[in-house]
Amino acid sequence: MKFDGSIFKAYDIRGIFPDQLNNEIAYRIGNGLAGYLKPKAIAVGRDMRLSSNELFDSLASGILDAGADVVDLGLVSTDGLYFAVGKFGFDGGVMITASHNPREYTDSGTAFIGPGRSG
Repeated sequence: MKFDGSIFKAYDIRGIFPDQLNNEIAYRIGNGLAGYLKPKAIAVGRDMRLSSNELFDSLASGILDAGADVVDLGLVSTDGLYFAVGKFGFDGGVMITASHNPREYTDSGTAFIGPGRSG
């Protein structure tokens, strides 16, 4: 599969949906993350963008196919995701959000965080 490697930034994954970041890429990100971390459970939150639910479904499928559970936090702030991972001891977390970017952007994984992190 070909994809635009420029979506991978120093601290997040950012791209225009669906041209640069789409369901197949979200699936592969989830699958790769879970394959790398070998977690029991990953918490996933999202914002209200129209693409967020669709990307969540694909990301979650990738995580599940790698053998980890997905804890769906639903609509939540990035701070809420950090809190949930730290407070409840999830093995990691992913936030699907476009943050402050224009509506066509979707940042999948603005908050890839590991176990024991609380922000």
